[in-house]
Amino acid sequence: MASVAGPFSTGIALAATVGVFYALCALLWVLAPRPFLGFMNSLFHGMDFSGMVQPQPFAWSGFLVALLLLSGWALLAGTFFAWLRNRLAA
Repeated sequence: MASVAGPFSTGIALAATVGVFYALCALLWVLAPRPFLGFMNSLFHGMDFSGMVQPQPFAWSGFLVALLLLSGWALLAGTFFAWLRNRLAA
């Protein structure tokens, strides 16, 4: 018997997923910036992002702010999505 998650549970699940994948993305950038940049260039159909890269050390503050903003936005979006899905299904 499957239980149906409430809207807030769905929001938390999406926020956690976005947070984990953002952290993995940042880790890949720190560990292998050149291959990662090549991947991003390919992902966006050959656009060259190398001109936007400026050498600077990794900043934990910037990482944490982005992580919190993305996760917060995902929490709101996931909660709204589940709420709307439940309303449309009724």
